[in-house]
Parts: sequence; C-alpha cells; structure tokens
Amino acid sequence: MSVHPDPTAIPALARCITGHDPTREIDLLFVNAPLRDYAVRPRVNDFTLPVLGMAYIATYAAKHGYNVGVLDAEAHGIPVAQVVATINQTWPRWVGLNLLAPTYEISARIADGLDPGIKIMLGGHQAKAMPTEILMDTRMRHAAALVLGEGETRVVTLLQDHRDRADLPGVMWLDPILRTPVTGGRPGMERHLAPDINALPYVDRRFLTQDPRVAEDGRIEANMVGARGCPYDCSFCGAAVSANPDITIRVRQPDNILGEMHKLHEDYGVTAFRFVDDLFLGARRVIDTMTTAFTADQVGLWAAWDATGRINILDRASDATLDLLAANGLREVALGIESGSSRVLEYIDKRINPDMIRSVVRRLTERGIGVKGYFILGFPGETADELNQTVRLVHELWDITDRVPGRFRASVFEFRPYPGTPEWARLMATGRYQPADLLAYGAVDLTSGGADEAMRERDEFNFSVGIQFGGVPVPEIRRHLAELTHQQHARRVAA
Repeated sequence: MSVHPDPTAIPALARCITGHDPTREIDLLFVNAPLRDYAVRPRVNDFTLPVLGMAYIATYAAKHGYNVGVLDAEAHGIPVAQVVATINQTWPRWVGLNLLAPTYEISARIADGLDPGIKIMLGGHQAKAMPTEILMDTRMRHAAALVLGEGETRVVTLLQDHRDRADLPGVMWLDPILRTPVTGGRPGMERHLAPDINALPYVDRRFLTQDPRVAEDGRIEANMVGARGCPYDCSFCGAAVSANPDITIRVRQPDNILGEMHKLHEDYGVTAFRFVDDLFLGARRVIDTMTTAFTADQVGLWAAWDATGRINILDRASDATLDLLAANGLREVALGIESGSSRVLEYIDKRINPDMIRSVVRRLTERGIGVKGYFILGFPGETADELNQTVRLVHELWDITDRVPGRFRASVFEFRPYPGTPEWARLMATGRYQPADLLAYGAVDLTSGGADEAMRERDEFNFSVGIQFGGVPVPEIRRHLAELTHQQHARRVAA
C-alpha cells in the first residue's frame, strides 16, 4: 500500500510543482505533459504558452479549499521518466492530464506509470474527440473520470467524492465489471457544462510557470482569456464549432476583463497583455464593446496588448475603428491566414481571400499595429502551385510592411490532422487511412540535428504524422518550412 511521503523528503524536481501548499497532501496535481521525451533530445525553447485552462480549474478548486498544484513538464523540459517519478513520490490524491493529440502517447505513458492508488482525471481536446478509445486504452486503466469540456465545477464535485460522477453531465468512466464506457448526468445538472465565466475567480498566477514574465521588449507580460468558444468551423482547427458542440460561446464583461488587467498591473507590474482566445478581435460586437471600455479606462496610456483576430471581421472594420484600436494600445494581432490559394481558403472554410488578407495586413501595419500571420503547408489536396502561392504571399506581406510602421511576421506549420475536426472526418471518409495513421505524431527537427537559433521558438510546434496529404512531398514541405523560418528570423535580427 502506498504511503504519502514526508514533504521534506520530496526530491528537488518536485519543486517544479507550482501553486500548492507543500506542507499538505496534494488533492489534485495537474500535469502538462512534455511535447516529447526530453531524455532523448533536450528542450531548446525559452518559453512555452502558459496552461491557462489548467490554471483556471486549479484556481477554482483552490478557492473551494483544495490543495492543488500544477506540474508544467513542458515548460521545465522534464523527461517522461522523471515526470512519473515526481508524481509518484509526491503522491497526490488525483492527477489531472490534459490530453492533446500530439502529446497523447506521452500522457498515456505517464498514466501507465503511476501508482495505482492515485486516481486519474482526463480532459482536453483529445478526450473530447475520442473518449471511448481513451477509456479503453489499458494505459488509462486508473482513470476515474474523463471530463468533456469546461471542468471548473465538475472537477470540484469529483474532488469532494468521485462517486458523484454519476450526477455530472459529460463525465465518463469505465464500468469496472462490464469494462464498457459509462456517461454520467442527471436532469438539472446542465449548469456544469458552461460555468459563468464572469463569476470565476481571476487566474491565480502562482499556478503558472512563466506567466507573468519579462518579454523581449522589457515589459512584464501576462496571458489572458476574454471569451470561450468559437463560432467558426475552419476544417483543420480543434476549436471549430462542429468539434465543440458542448461549448456555449460566452464573452467576459468588460469590467471583469479590466478588473483582471488592473489586478495584474498592481500585483506584478504587468503592462502588456496577450488575449489568446478566438473572439477578442474575431467578432464585431466584441470589438465595439471592448474599444468603448478600453477608451473609457484609458488603457492605451498604461498598457499594450495583443489579441487573436479574424481577417473577415477586421476587413469590415472602419478606419476609425482601427485607429481606436491603435490608440487603445493594440500592439499586435495574430491572424490565421493559412494559405495564399483562394481554392484552399475556400476548402478549409476560412471565409477570406488573398486580397482581403493583403488589405487587412496593410491597414493594420500602417497604423503601427504588428501582425503575426499563421500559415499551413501541405493541406489535403494542395498542389505544388497552391503551396507556392502561400510562400509568395508570405514574401509579399513582408514587402508590403517593410514601408510602414508595423511589422509582419510569419509563423509556418506543416499540416497535421486533429481528431474531431471537419478535416479529420473528410480524411477518414476517403477510406485511405486508419485512426492510428493520423495519430502517429512525431516531433520534427528542422535543424537536421544541429543547434539552430532560428528554430528556437519553433521547438514546441514542429509535429507531423509524416503523411503526404496533397501534391507536395513531405521533405519539400519541410524545406519550405525551414527556409521561411530562417528568413523570418533574419528579418527579426535585422530589425
């Protein structure tokens, strides 16, 4: 029988666990699995995005009296075996794993190695997309609850008594006798699926390893979420509305967002904010509401901020609206451009075209607002000419913004399928693939094994299933990826 260790005997690596009281038993330890096993190749990233979803749940559970910690194994570059050893030696009551397609196999290895006395709860996009397959995976045999969707209130209920899972909608487990998946839920409990995001406590930053942090420009920067859910259905995206029928789209009230910004400013000196949700500059109503609130609060006088945006929405924004965004401190907009081909853009349901892309990037950068454009190479059915159209568009956008105050930077990826998305369904419908083929994610080293400063920020994003889905061979796709990444790095250094 396992015995909870003396906290003073816990090894140094356990000090990477954040947010908990080390003198008490840990009720729940969230683990952000490493993207690859760093015993094989060390991590070279300086920064990884904070685990805001885990931190939201951890904060809510802590407010209800539970001792919760977060082990961000990706941020610390911890090898898989050491992650397992650290969990077993700290011996929490529960471990929570966020399942994502690229890291599912590593998460399963972690779960497989845990002491059987530790209960496991599972969540994340992969859990939502393939819950039955995950519960039937023998490596997940100690999973007591798989939570579909937003977890704050359901996780607290599970911590009180996991037998209450039968009452909770969207919570699944494996029947111990029949060995078949069971789904809980009873009438009147639907409130758990969409917690009031304005009533949730602000994220306790003690649960985050690198947030707030000192950014490259010297500002203290923090990440935030202004909304949950996305109304769009981009075929490749895990946030696509068809892949998340359980998510009710909700936007936080302006005073709630501003309240968190001011608290971060007062507590940590934060003067730069990154809104990482899909809607902050992706819906006209949200833009109008937030610019009114930011203007009244004079945010532009004390803070800079970045946000994700939608090209089709910003294309319809007036010059006065864009001027107001710049005056309110908007520093950079992240745009999912994806392709330079009109046909591919229509195929993936982006609702944009190349002329619209050029116009939005030009109008933003003319006002000193930076643009980060995301591109994907190797879409299913993409021809060599269509891929080259994307490469040419990247160069064209660089050229356009060389003569204006704002800068454009490109971030380019190789296409990879995610279960539950429209693209996954289309690929499976062809009959040419098995799920295992499309889930065989592997890390891609675009440096050919050598140290390469240009790739430092790309370490956590280069994943592939190694399949040629279109007309361009995978090695050719990666050649373009490496060239564009090197060219973007050279532009940044020269600036």
